[in-house]
Amino acid sequence: MLPREELASAHIPGGDTLTLIAHGRDHVIMLGRDELMGTRMQFSEEQLARLTLERLDRPSPRVLIGGYGMGFTYRAALEALPPGGSVTVAEVVPDILDWAQGPLAHLTGETLADPRGEVVIADVAALVDDAVDGTTPPYDAILMDVDNGPDGIVRDGNERLYTRTGIARMRDALTVGGLLAIWSAADDHKFTRRLMDAGLQVNVETVRARPNNKGPRHTIWFARRVR
Repeated sequence: MLPREELASAHIPGGDTLTLIAHGRDHVIMLGRDELMGTRMQFSEEQLARLTLERLDRPSPRVLIGGYGMGFTYRAALEALPPGGSVTVAEVVPDILDWAQGPLAHLTGETLADPRGEVVIADVAALVDDAVDGTTPPYDAILMDVDNGPDGIVRDGNERLYTRTGIARMRDALTVGGLLAIWSAADDHKFTRRLMDAGLQVNVETVRARPNNKGPRHTIWFARRVR
């Protein structure tokens, strides 16, 4: 049995500690004893980007991603991005980018140097507020993968993103016809209702964690701003 090797750890602002683990060829980011993400189960996070851009059907989209993690969603967004589009990622843990350029560089590739994308150290809520206030243009898509879903476990501040107020702010940061896509480890019917109550047109998809139709079932909400 392959041993697990701790490679690095990082403190989450307003939260606990993340640990980067190597297990043979695989890498895992842990929060305490909970596995947040790993290289063996990345498919649903990639689908968050691919399925959103398929549904968006818009030239030169402006995309915001909440959370870099291991970069799965960011890389998939760049691969699926139409000509003229741009992707901004908000990440609150600076060490995550150090990992991306260090022990996880084989996953990162050239994505951090891609001129179509940018990773900024910031709370995604701040970038949403900038779009709502008119400091920056609105987004055509907002992809949220900042926690385990609406029932946040990583950082206390994350839960506010999934409240009625948080949803309304993200809706108002979108262009009309734009999409809010939210990844979750599990379904949440109450959250679906909150999205609908915000006037969003909602579709819910279940996606496996692995591309071979195996692994846990994860949930993605696609919520479109209709007016």
